[in-house]
Amino acid sequence: MELLKIENYKKSFGATEVLKGIGFSLGRGETLAIIGSSGSGKTTLLRCLNFLETPDEGRMYLGGKLLFDASGPRAGDAEIREKRLHFGLVFQNFNLFPQYTVFENLCLAPKLLATERPDYRQKKDVYLAEIEEKAAGLLEKVGLTAKRDAYPCSLSGGQQQRVAIARALANSPDILCFDEPTSALDPELTAEVLNVLRSLASENMTMIVVTHEMKFAAEVASRVIFMDEGVIAFDGASDEAFGENCPNERLKSFIGSIEK
Repeated sequence: MELLKIENYKKSFGATEVLKGIGFSLGRGETLAIIGSSGSGKTTLLRCLNFLETPDEGRMYLGGKLLFDASGPRAGDAEIREKRLHFGLVFQNFNLFPQYTVFENLCLAPKLLATERPDYRQKKDVYLAEIEEKAAGLLEKVGLTAKRDAYPCSLSGGQQQRVAIARALANSPDILCFDEPTSALDPELTAEVLNVLRSLASENMTMIVVTHEMKFAAEVASRVIFMDEGVIAFDGASDEAFGENCPNERLKSFIGSIEK
């Protein structure tokens, strides 16, 4: 079942055209790996999907409903915040709040959102209990229950990234997005994070992962998009992308250069 559809996304920064008409769809429960050289537009595409950047052209549909149209009226801040809730984003540099404990990092955004509910005053205790119960469950999912009251500065990079993943899940997004989630980690800590992603994929969490980890893309992703100079040069099954008979010579060359 199609969950996300992107049509003709274009984005320029000044005279530099970064996205040159990107279009793809994503099924519910799919894990999509986006790969490509630095500067190919991967991160810009991810930021556009998460409303951190606004495409100059294009449309986005979520669950068959129009979520964004570049030719339509400009959305206000409140509307953008609401649209952004459909996506959870995990950054390469964690972006945890250092002044809050691990548990507080997970609860902060859901508690702020709860205050906007019309019946918040009447059901405050119920909402807060639900949020904290979910946060505790997410910490267990990423294997960090023992670090509940720790501060980010006391955690390893892998632990911080696992907290960031749990935080992204706290608002129950439709799609979980990762921007090079292991680029700041050494190989041992990388394995910790990739194991969490594998677990989420096995639970049919819909994910978009911008990554340079070719082994992960080959083993876990159901689909691969290869971006090259602002366009999608390949969009297909991961076994086709990484197979001996890959139809795209540029993709074969890229994978070969990474794996050397």
